[in-house]
Amino acid sequence: MKDLETKFNSAYLLASNTDIKLPPDIMLKFYAYYKQATQGNHYRKGNDNEELRNAFKLNAWFQLSHLTEDEAKKNYIKLVNKYLKSKK
Repeated sequence: MKDLETKFNSAYLLASNTDIKLPPDIMLKFYAYYKQATQGNHYRKGNDNEELRNAFKLNAWFQLSHLTEDEAKKNYIKLVNKYLKSKK
């Protein structure tokens, strides 16, 4: 379990600090897996000023509600490895 948390935190740091421009649909996947991994199915309403963007983000997160937090962490790590590590 601790190994997964370490890998997840490393993947998050890499994703947070990258200069690589990814398509919006891939960025949405990063967001959704991160939210599911860190908050599970505990959804919160976002800022009303960005309602449409937040609706897309929340929808992407809802689609992952079947995943456990650990499964979401593993998928987040896979995304980082696929889109960011291979580009370095």
